[in-house]
Amino acid sequence: QMNLDESGGGLVQAGGSLKLSCVASGRTFDTNVLAWFRQAPGKEREFVAVINWYGSTIKYADSVKGRFTISRDNNKNAGYLQMNNLRPEDTAVYYCAVRLGMWIPPTPEEYDYWGQGTQVTVQS
Repeated sequence: QMNLDESGGGLVQAGGSLKLSCVASGRTFDTNVLAWFRQAPGKEREFVAVINWYGSTIKYADSVKGRFTISRDNNKNAGYLQMNNLRPEDTAVYYCAVRLGMWIPPTPEEYDYWGQGTQVTVQS
């Protein structure tokens, strides 16, 4: 079993920055893929970014490319999402998710563990 604890969300003005953290506990010794998703009110959960265990494969949603940076520190069992130049449309609850192994799932349903989410609100 793995528990994921997100933090770092908050209220920010458009153009501002936030850095989200996701700290894992429990089953942290297995290789895994870490991803960030977000869900805005009335919308489906959408993919934001993903990184594999070694950091050698990173993917972003088109909507965040050039503004968001995903990273991880396996020694600290942590993943991060640096969000710059935030826009009101980035407002959502942000979730980190983990899939054990090296395969990057194409859909959220195939991730094994999820955090509780952290709210990000961007004011115009």
